Amino acid sequence: MQQGMHTLYRDHHGWLLGFLRRKLGNSPDAADLAQDTFVRLLATPDSTPEKQANWQLEQPRAYLAVIAKRLVSNLYRRRSLEQAYIEALASMPEPVAPSEEQRLIIFETLQEIDALLGGLPAKTRAAFLMAQLEGLGYDDIAARLAVSERTARRYVAQALARCILLME
Repeated sequence: MQQGMHTLYRDHHGWLLGFLRRKLGNSPDAADLAQDTFVRLLATPDSTPEKQANWQLEQPRAYLAVIAKRLVSNLYRRRSLEQAYIEALASMPEPVAPSEEQRLIIFETLQEIDALLGGLPAKTRAAFLMAQLEGLGYDDIAARLAVSERTARRYVAQALARCILLME
């Protein structure tokens, strides 16, 4: 497996790095995600033992691009979550603002929640985050998502149920 992965890495890492650099617009993030792409490839549970032994993929660049695009999407979602958290902190009065330790705990919790909600449809995830992070009511959520209030309630309930299910 080592030799096959080495060959795959050697033959396609440069291309993948350029692909990610064009998508992200910066080299450090591109380098990180290129490495993460190969790490994900190594961790792919559905690879057959034969493929793992030889790492001979029919379309290696297409396969790498799919993994990389998902990682880019995760990066943007995480940054959006971080930005929303920073904006919420900035709007808090100074005496109420949490300590650095509390901020770290809150941020780690937000990342865990984001991972729990990762498999939900975008509107369901958005409705839950609006309710929990922004404190919006169902009527405001419905207006923002252009859905009925009943649908907004259903979205929030589905997301909450998923969190409870996955946390058990």
